[in-house]
Amino acid sequence: MEYKTLKEAAEKWGVTPRSVNYYCAGERISGAVKMACIWLIPKTAEKPIDGRKKQRRCRKHETI
Repeated sequence: MEYKTLKEAAEKWGVTPRSVNYYCAGERISGAVKMACIWLIPKTAEKPIDGRKKQRRCRKHETI
């Protein structure tokens, strides 16, 4: 399996390396492994959904 570093994942996903570190530590990236002090992320891994933001549903406005 091919891996990318924390910094490479951060650049690809448009977030900070610290955010990717939180994703890895929280087990939100499947297949991420920690070797010594370095997180290795699979090249095929997708960016997890940010849990701080709610997903809104579009509602049609009712007319009277």
